[in-house]
Amino acid sequence: MDLRDTNFSEFLKPSQIIFDLKSRDRLEAIEELLDSLVRLKLINNKNLTLTRIIDRENLESTALGHGIAVPHARVDTESQIAVAVGRSAEGIDFEAPDGQPVHLLILVVWNPTIPGLFNHLFAGLARFLIKPENRARLLNARDKNELYSVLSEIHFSFPREDKIINRASLLKKLQDIEIKIRKSPREKLEELVKHRNLIREELDQSLLARFDLLMERYGYAVAEVVEGVCQSCNMSVSTQMASAIEESNDIYVCENCGKYLVAARKEKVAREKAEKAEKEKPAGKKPAIKKQKETASRKKPAKK
Repeated sequence: MDLRDTNFSEFLKPSQIIFDLKSRDRLEAIEELLDSLVRLKLINNKNLTLTRIIDRENLESTALGHGIAVPHARVDTESQIAVAVGRSAEGIDFEAPDGQPVHLLILVVWNPTIPGLFNHLFAGLARFLIKPENRARLLNARDKNELYSVLSEIHFSFPREDKIINRASLLKKLQDIEIKIRKSPREKLEELVKHRNLIREELDQSLLARFDLLMERYGYAVAEVVEGVCQSCNMSVSTQMASAIEESNDIYVCENCGKYLVAARKEKVAREKAEKAEKEKPAGKKPAIKKQKETASRKKPAKK
């Protein structure tokens, strides 16, 4: 199948949509969607799939914000990819980054023998969901048919060569875990390796190959961009790239040093600015009250 020209309707049928989820809990909602895939014989191992999805949620919430979440797992499926969509009128707590309840769940299970498949799917979803009018049409759909019609408009294509569309936060987290593995005692390795494997399952093989090469050669592969400057080579990136990195969760490559570039966390940037401003403050004069005390201490005591 040529994913360069594929729509969501290739993977999603109306029977895979639950327009009114009964569950009000995150785990129960995921299980309700999995039950529908079992009934349709799109997956054959519900327990393993559920475990994988929950492990992924514990690593990092799959909520995208704006009332939408994309829980997912990489396991053997009866087909290339299994998708189920659920809508909750009341909303479900998914620990979303914006703190808002999730009203639309797009659950994805894909086959590990097809590398990069989820990467292409997520890229198409991200391009569609980034537009407020598209999110509004999905969340305000009046029935299953209308919801399916809107979802069918989502188009999938390969990322452009100069930009690898993926979860930048996951790639940065993978680097942090790889560094921790080198320094951690043996008794802590099992949990770290488990998290590492979960992340690597989601990333495209070509992305991982470059990541592994950079890690082996330099000890790290991902650099943050702070005020338009790559923190690996201290060279400025183009204004257009700096702006794009700041406003997205995509991964870019530094044209100078070849490291993957991600936006620095806002709290880190704010902290560094505050520390820089503190260092640049001129040395202040001694408080007047202290000077007065010192002057008073030099006076002779009054005679009785």
